[in-house]
Amino acid sequence: MQSQLNQRRELGAFLRSRRERITPDEVGLPHSGRRRTPGLRREELALLAGISATWYTYLEQGRDIRASEQVLDALASALRLDRHERGHLFQLAGHAAAAETEEPEPLAAEVAAVPLLLQPRPAYIIGGNYDVLSHNRAADELFPDLTANTPDRPANFARWVFLEPAARTVLVDWEPEARGLLARLRTLAGRHPGDPRYTRLIDELSAGSSEVRAWWPRYDVQARHGGRKRLRLPGPGVIEFAYTAFHLAEQPEQTLVIYSEHRESAD
Repeated sequence: MQSQLNQRRELGAFLRSRRERITPDEVGLPHSGRRRTPGLRREELALLAGISATWYTYLEQGRDIRASEQVLDALASALRLDRHERGHLFQLAGHAAAAETEEPEPLAAEVAAVPLLLQPRPAYIIGGNYDVLSHNRAADELFPDLTANTPDRPANFARWVFLEPAARTVLVDWEPEARGLLARLRTLAGRHPGDPRYTRLIDELSAGSSEVRAWWPRYDVQARHGGRKRLRLPGPGVIEFAYTAFHLAEQPEQTLVIYSEHRESAD
């Protein structure tokens, strides 16, 4: 019951954050005097989506009502959600299979060994809440102090990015990297409303990082993906790495991440 209440609150917070980022000019609405809040008013969004303003208000307030897929589609269009945000909206509204909120199963020994087999390429496996479940020596060298942990405080990539001073030196593009990571954490936390693995981590990050306190209420969401990172290393200096993310078949929220130096192909 508490989990459902938390999920309804998450849905309301997500809708409100997306409503507040759209201006009337963007959707062709006339100016109507001074506004006390940023973005669209609730009744304006309801009009754009073709639904009752009162009903939409109840939805944003987290009341115990269920939105149909047609209504969610209309809201997603009116809010101009991208495909990841749309999927997150449907997830929070109960129209997608939510992952269990139990502790994840331990990593099988043969899976935990994969990063070791990939040495000397940096590799690690992270859980849904960014706990580092397995890693190799090259990952230690790439991300100093990432895997330093204690029995009651496991290594965690999000904690390293926001709370470890070395991260701001190693990650050349720290702010966009940190924003993207927080958006991905927000997506995963939305699938586990009330799960202490996420609430404890988010509370810790918020307490220690002014950026998390500022960015978390924006409710940015993003799926995990591969890409490139510019890292500053002792000796060689700044090197651009390509990284690839693989989701494990039995535990899709656990992800194997592999790094390699990015080299432009010759013409």
